[in-house]
Amino acid sequence: MKARSRSSNGDSRLSVRKTKAEKDPNKPKRPPSAFFVFMEQFRKDYKEKHPNVKQVSVIGKAGGDKWKSMSDADKAPFTAKAEKLKAEYTKKIDAYNNKQAGGPATSGDSDKSKSEVNDEDEGSGDE
Repeated sequence: MKARSRSSNGDSRLSVRKTKAEKDPNKPKRPPSAFFVFMEQFRKDYKEKHPNVKQVSVIGKAGGDKWKSMSDADKAPFTAKAEKLKAEYTKKIDAYNNKQAGGPATSGDSDKSKSEVNDEDEGSGDE
């Protein structure tokens, strides 16, 4: 009997599920890393040279091997483009966060009015 009561308690905990926070469709997407900038170009070139290869895994593996074999000088253009995209993303996300923070700023005024109300209550108590 004890085993059954334990399992029923365990089941009740499992049945409570936390809901996943909804994603904001207006939030800017994160920028790709230098590797993904490279892969974008590599996929195009690879498909032109090997039109019969349809497997994504084969293309991805070939791209990863090529990236590993490249020197830092060869990776530099992709790294520079990734940095540029990251700078643009930073500007967009700052603007997005400022827009989001703009909503709670109006609630700050209501806090001020609450403190004024509290001051009036204290003053009337002295009379």
